[in-house]
Amino acid sequence: MSPYTTAPAERLQSWNWRQTFSKRELASLREMEDWRSWASVLLDWGIVFAAMASVAVWPNPLSILLALFLIGARQLGLAVLMHEASHFALFSDKRTNDRVGTWLCAYPVWSDLLAYRKYHMGHHARTWTRDDPDLALATPFPVTRESLRRKIWRDLSGQTGWKRVKFTLQRDLGLRKGKMGRTDGTARAFRGMLVSNGVLLGGLALVGHAELYLLWVVAFLTTNMLVTRIRAIAEHSMITDPSSPFQNTRTTLASPVERLFIAPNRVNYHLEHHLLMTVPHYKLAKMHGLLEERGVLDGANVARGYREVLQLASSKGRGRDAPGAHTSAEHPYPFM
Repeated sequence: MSPYTTAPAERLQSWNWRQTFSKRELASLREMEDWRSWASVLLDWGIVFAAMASVAVWPNPLSILLALFLIGARQLGLAVLMHEASHFALFSDKRTNDRVGTWLCAYPVWSDLLAYRKYHMGHHARTWTRDDPDLALATPFPVTRESLRRKIWRDLSGQTGWKRVKFTLQRDLGLRKGKMGRTDGTARAFRGMLVSNGVLLGGLALVGHAELYLLWVVAFLTTNMLVTRIRAIAEHSMITDPSSPFQNTRTTLASPVERLFIAPNRVNYHLEHHLLMTVPHYKLAKMHGLLEERGVLDGANVARGYREVLQLASSKGRGRDAPGAHTSAEHPYPFM
């Protein structure tokens, strides 16, 4: 058991960083611009369809490989937008927020917005305590370099994805009992996944390229598992002080290439999100800049790119991590 999990929630410290902002500045950061959320949703789906189109026009191993990485990252992007919707930070109208967050973001990647919202609020309320529902995603790291290589191989070879699909299917069909059993939320996710993926397959069939749906499935089983793992590692693993909101999570400064293939929709600004979770994703970079400008982030947990994060994640001494340990495939919401 990690020593970080022993601190009860009431002991968590929170420096009043808001004193460095005016009420007008905070209101401006929270203000939603719906067109920008529509742009994010359309961009994610646009990249998915562009990747598929490139394979249809230039069918070769390189175009297929590139498409799998692009689509896997955008599947994560849709999950990130579902996460935005869980905070009512995707659209200003709550009905639009939930409908778009459900049908265009959550269901296509086999998730349910309403169930996720209830679950995820527990993570924000109890970050890095025993009752944090996401603790199992963070505590296994760091591991050895050999262990991290094995995890990456399991992700890219489809082993993690298959395990997750098998577990989720058993859960949604009522074959698992107890806390991990079928619920109203998992039943909705299963039905929504079938409908939304059926629409996607049907649309591709209408344009004469039903086979391109395989890119969606294979990406979900492989590259999406990898970027989801990297995202989870970056956000809450290898922290230095579980009682500090500036140390129990991490922001990773991502390059344009990393944003395209690993960190869609500003998901890399996780520290800022935890400080003020109703700030829309497209304003998190601005919030980061203001915090940095005012010295609030001095000593905060900020990584200079995902290479630095992976180096930290694989910094454990050799020979101390068993093969196959620490999989997150059975986590109820592995996207987050």
